[in-house]
Amino acid sequence: MSSQTTHSNHVNPVQNSTDSIITVSGFKPQVCYIGQEQTPVIIIDNFADELSTLLGIARQQAVFTKDDGSYYPGVRAPLPQRYAIEVINQVFQLIYDVYTVPHHLRIKPKILSFSLISQAPESLMPLQRLPHFDTPEPYYFAILHYLNEAPHGNTAFFRHKNTGFERVNEARMEHYFTSANAFLTENAKNTPEYFVQSDQHYDIYHQIEYQPNRLVIYPGNLLHSTLVNLHTDIDDDPNTGRLTANIFINFK
Repeated sequence: MSSQTTHSNHVNPVQNSTDSIITVSGFKPQVCYIGQEQTPVIIIDNFADELSTLLGIARQQAVFTKDDGSYYPGVRAPLPQRYAIEVINQVFQLIYDVYTVPHHLRIKPKILSFSLISQAPESLMPLQRLPHFDTPEPYYFAILHYLNEAPHGNTAFFRHKNTGFERVNEARMEHYFTSANAFLTENAKNTPEYFVQSDQHYDIYHQIEYQPNRLVIYPGNLLHSTLVNLHTDIDDDPNTGRLTANIFINFK
C-alpha cells in the first residue's frame, strides 16, 4: 500500500454551495494497488469532519424505495445534491491523477443515492447471487461512503477463476459472460444466498473493511460485491442498517 497525501487544487468541476451538509478540512488518501492487475483503489478514512447533518437527512427526511432499475438488493433514496457536489469537488482531481484520466474528459454524475441492503437471501435472483461489475466503461468510478457504525459487511473484490479477470472491459465482456454462464446455470439450482466467500468460480483477493466515515473510490469495471452479514446488514432502517452514500461518476 502506498500513501498519497496531497492533490491538486484545480477549479472545481461542479458549482458549489455555501450551505454545506458536510465540511472536509483535509484528508490523507491511501492508494492500494490490488490484485494481479494492480488496480488502484483509493481509501480515505475520517473523510468528513462530522456526519451528523448527513445522517439526520438519511434518518429523518430521506424516502427509501426499491430500486427497480437495477439489481441492487435493497432500497435507495436520493442523496442531497449539496453533499454530492462537495464530495466530487474534494476528490475529482485525485481521481484524474491516480487513474490517469485524460484531462479532456469531463465529469458526468450518474447515480447519487443513499443505499440500504434489505433483501432476504431466499428472494435473490441468480444475477444477485454472484459478484458483479457496474459497467465496462474505462473511466466510470464508484465513490462509496460508509456512514453508520460498524460492524457491517466489507466490500470485496473478486477474480473470476476461469478467465483470470478482475476487471471486465468491453474487450473482455463476451468471453467473461460466456464463461460465467456455467456458474449462473449451476447457481440457479442452489438455495439462494449472498455470495460471501471464495468458491470454484470466484476468488476473493481483497477486502475493504466497513468503517464509518470511510470513503472508498474504485473503477466500476472491477468485479465486486458486499460480503453481506446476515445478522447486521439486511436492515432497511437507516439508523441501524448498512447505510452508505453512493456516488457514481463517468468521465466522458
